[in-house]
Amino acid sequence: MSARTRIARSEDLRPISLVLARAFRDDPVHRWILPTELDWSLFSDAFFAMVARDTFRHGSVYTTDGYDGAALWVPPYPQPATLGGRLGMALRWYLALGRRATSIGVELGRIERAHPPLPHWYLAVLGTDPRRQGRGVGSSLLAPILERCDADRTPAYLESSKEENVPFYERHGFRVLDELVFRDGPSVWRMQRDPVPDKAAMAAAG
Repeated sequence: MSARTRIARSEDLRPISLVLARAFRDDPVHRWILPTELDWSLFSDAFFAMVARDTFRHGSVYTTDGYDGAALWVPPYPQPATLGGRLGMALRWYLALGRRATSIGVELGRIERAHPPLPHWYLAVLGTDPRRQGRGVGSSLLAPILERCDADRTPAYLESSKEENVPFYERHGFRVLDELVFRDGPSVWRMQRDPVPDKAAMAAAG
């Protein structure tokens, strides 16, 4: 794991939401959620703050000291949100999305129901500041949980909202399961990574 990668703390919420808003400015799914420039300027950082806040309770949000990007992971057995937390998120969801909140929620619900049935680590969001892309930031942010997946023999799962990002994830051991198309919207590519065997342990056992 890169020395600059660390688990995020509560005080990192605001800079993480801002870097994710920059990272996803041209993302097809997130621009489907917030389609106009006015929507994006008013609500994008609040939207990512809402998503990040929901994953912070798992202790598996990673960033760097310079906030070059962030990875939001959900563990195989996530701690359920409190009633207050669920109500707060619902309110923030409707404040950010207005009348489109219900239809967007239906489509995202389809994606959620398509998750693999077996326990897995779910990469909810991975984003890198556009000014830092191509410098290994994304790989560094993935590394801690992928190493844990291999150690614990647990799969990892994600949805790539850009087809051009599929090869990046394939280099980290993910494979495409299928493509899901939103109604009147973009596609996502469902990808799963099986744990990589410890070659040293296999050699010792053999």
